[in-house]
Amino acid sequence: MKKPGILYLIPTVLADGTADKVISPQVVDAVKHLSYFIVENLRTARRYVKTICPELVIEQLTFVQVDKDATPAQVQASLKPLLEEGKDAGIISEAGCPGVADPGAEVVKYAHQRHIKVVPFAGPSAILLSLMGSGFNGQRFAFHGYLPIEKGPRLQALRHLEKEMQQRDQTQIFMETPYRNNKLLEDLVQTLSGGTRLCIAANITSPEHELIQTKTIADWKNQLPDIHKQPAVFLIYR
Repeated sequence: MKKPGILYLIPTVLADGTADKVISPQVVDAVKHLSYFIVENLRTARRYVKTICPELVIEQLTFVQVDKDATPAQVQASLKPLLEEGKDAGIISEAGCPGVADPGAEVVKYAHQRHIKVVPFAGPSAILLSLMGSGFNGQRFAFHGYLPIEKGPRLQALRHLEKEMQQRDQTQIFMETPYRNNKLLEDLVQTLSGGTRLCIAANITSPEHELIQTKTIADWKNQLPDIHKQPAVFLIYR
């Protein structure tokens, strides 16, 4: 029986035009030697590969899309070349590190079940970089992904997170769809206690537009930043 290929987890940039600053030579070298990719978005993945490895001919590479709507059968099918041909593959997310708040985690899950070797590469993670820059508890923290869209459940979720923060002495981390960022900020300052600290981390790693700032809710009320349509992570701690 042919030995299965290796599944490489390929990190991508968080901000456009930063690949030469945040993507390691180890990642570039791995991509150079791959011809098969399992990706969250076909267009952005192709563009990213061409950016870091301009010598590759994109038309000679295979890209298979596995996004949040992929079925278990589609996820498992994406691993067939590794199992049947011994081909190595790379997972590429829309942004940041594959498998972290990302549908690539399902591919990795099945890879382990089929005894495929998984090799993650270090790269920019909005979650960890925002935690590092917040000044909050880095030993006890929880990431909650996206909060509910409906206002009632969203406010209830914020109150619950503040309670968890206090009871567990735990940093709470969450995100929002960029076009709803400003609305979330309004809900945060209207719902949370004035003494609770909020870190806003937007455009992480962008040399011109990065914002990582921590203030109390009471202080944020005086002047909220405009982060409409900007990728952001929010953290609260006491």
